[in-house]
Amino acid sequence: MQKITACPLDCYDACSVIVDEGKLKGNREHPYTNGYLCPHLNHFWKHDRIVQPRLHGETVSMERAMEHLQTMVRDAKENNGILHYRGAGNFGLMQGVTDHFFASVGATLTNGSLCDGAGEAGILEGRGANRVLPPEQIAASDVVMVWGRNIPVTNSHLLPFLKGKKLIVVDPVRTELADRADIHIQLRPGGDLYYALLLARFIIIEGMHDEEYLAEYGEEYEEFYELTQTVRIKAVLDKIGLSLGDIGKVLECLRGQKVSILTGVGIQKYRHGDEVLRAIDAIGALLGLFGKEGCGVGFLGSSSLGIPSPFARARHFEPKPTADFSDYDLVFVQGANPAAQMPDSQRVADSLGKAGHLVCFGLYENETTQMAELVIPAKTFLEKADVRTAYGHNAMLEMPVCEQSGTGIGEYELAAQLCGVFDIAIESEQHYLDYFCSFGEAGDGKMLVKERAAVPYADGFDTDDGQFLFLEEYDADFDMDEGYFLITPKSPRSLNSQFERESGVFMHPSCGFEEGTLLELSSNSGSVTLPLRYDDRLLGDCVLVYSGTPGVNNLTPSLLSYAGKNACYQANKIKVEPCKRA
Repeated sequence: MQKITACPLDCYDACSVIVDEGKLKGNREHPYTNGYLCPHLNHFWKHDRIVQPRLHGETVSMERAMEHLQTMVRDAKENNGILHYRGAGNFGLMQGVTDHFFASVGATLTNGSLCDGAGEAGILEGRGANRVLPPEQIAASDVVMVWGRNIPVTNSHLLPFLKGKKLIVVDPVRTELADRADIHIQLRPGGDLYYALLLARFIIIEGMHDEEYLAEYGEEYEEFYELTQTVRIKAVLDKIGLSLGDIGKVLECLRGQKVSILTGVGIQKYRHGDEVLRAIDAIGALLGLFGKEGCGVGFLGSSSLGIPSPFARARHFEPKPTADFSDYDLVFVQGANPAAQMPDSQRVADSLGKAGHLVCFGLYENETTQMAELVIPAKTFLEKADVRTAYGHNAMLEMPVCEQSGTGIGEYELAAQLCGVFDIAIESEQHYLDYFCSFGEAGDGKMLVKERAAVPYADGFDTDDGQFLFLEEYDADFDMDEGYFLITPKSPRSLNSQFERESGVFMHPSCGFEEGTLLELSSNSGSVTLPLRYDDRLLGDCVLVYSGTPGVNNLTPSLLSYAGKNACYQANKIKVEPCKRA
């Protein structure tokens, strides 16, 4: 019997999935999924999961694992406390039920982001709320400007919505999408803020700004124009590897058109990442793109906007990118691999090793499970009930139990057992599922989150006075001169450290090293040795290592963005030389 569920992965698309006798297929009836799935779900069964709990490396029963966990929680409450580190390995709303237990026993939880926190902070500063730009509005555009987002890899179900559009791609890599584009702006990494400020400046110089719109929703644009005048045009263009023509041809393409600007996370992997998004948003405000059909600026929209959490709130938090695990007697890691995915991996591994006890709860083996005292296998998304929303569209998707399995334990079952032992009130699983579904309503062949406008910001912004708040100052202090730029995009074969991880470093053939050479990449944080592969899509001063490649985060610094508590994966330059080790 067929059942319909949804993909749980951390992805724009949030696909609707048909489960038919163990096979997964894309739901043709859902307007976003359009009948096909990404490679991760198409090969879902090929990836071995954790089957049995482990304690000190030995297989134990689930009953024994839970008893040991209860003892550790009880002891940690009396000693140096508990850190609950929950990642986004599963994007279902019910994943937060474990927060309910840990917050109720006084544990510290994490805030901030390894992904999009700086960009979201910038959007909140300017718009007041981070609303999704629906695909239907992108489909109604004349021009789509894709800025630092590799849609075929990270958002493939959006591709049909781009058909027939004039396409501008801004990306330091000549991606597949850039090859298809009418215009490709191949700027140097770290140059996005400067380029956005120059585009904004020339929009006003050329009289392309929407004065009527700005009079109602962007009164302070003239002060922002003065800020853009602090950018020295020739010096900055030389620094970011562009010309005046790279401004003029984009402006000509945008003039008088319905435009959607789609931004990705790579452009905000810096300490000033919020400023980058605010500057790009300012382009949208100057052109009057917000609140109009076929127009807008889209980042990763807030998937839970308008859905308050029903779970207990924590009183203590650690920033996720810089958490110090050694401060805690018990570290409970859920759906995450901090030993590989947090910046400055050597520091993280040392910190995890000094925690009193380390517990991992998830589906797959990784660097963190190999360090753990206790490993608890989770159920797959097919074996438990959940509800999910998306940051690429406004659909809500139910995830019923599709298969029965004696392997692993679900998040609700784990939390409910712990709540029972520690006398903490918790509602039934169905209560929470019904609660989340109460925020959905039927519409256009799908269930949508209630009260989300088809055209976001049509009535102004979510700021105190409804005005767009322009960037007032900037601090782009990234070193554009010394060393190589490190780029860490998503791989088409993996999702961070899940699935088929990459194992090489990519550089332009002009780099001076022979292909296949083992190269040592190093920074102030650490080093990693990887074999070289040529890639003529790259600029000569760029080094590309895919996110999830083992050891890549030895190179990245333990820094927080100035706003949003985001990881700064591209905030330092690196050295490259042949490996000296035999």
